Amino acid sequence: MRVMGLDVGEKRIGVALSDETGTIAQGKGVLRRRTLEEDTKHLAEKAREWGVVRIVVGLPLNMNGTEGEQARAVREFAQALEGAAGIPVELWDERLTSAEAERVLLEADLSRRKRKGLRDELAAVLILQSWLDAYRDRAV
Repeated sequence: MRVMGLDVGEKRIGVALSDETGTIAQGKGVLRRRTLEEDTKHLAEKAREWGVVRIVVGLPLNMNGTEGEQARAVREFAQALEGAAGIPVELWDERLTSAEAERVLLEADLSRRKRKGLRDELAAVLILQSWLDAYRDRAV
């Protein structure tokens, strides 16, 4: 059961993929945003290529749990991606994943330029790993 995880931002989309057992998330890079149609088409093609059965998209909620403008944009993106990919797309609370990714990269003492490129990918890994861990707990 391969699952794709996404951290959808305004300029970039971090991409992660689980192993075949659905246990471990690993980074698969960053997609520079173009148009909604181009982005969803590209990700749908990757999902088919990798044998993905579900896509988990980080939902950027406010700290109090409410949704802002970015959360609404991510919901729209997820809906379009589900239509393009033809597989379930699930939204997953991503509060603090970008901050956690930045903290990890700072601890690794990476330059600002290197951090910028890796932050979105690492955030996608954190989103997907969180979902995989919760899914495993539900399945037991």
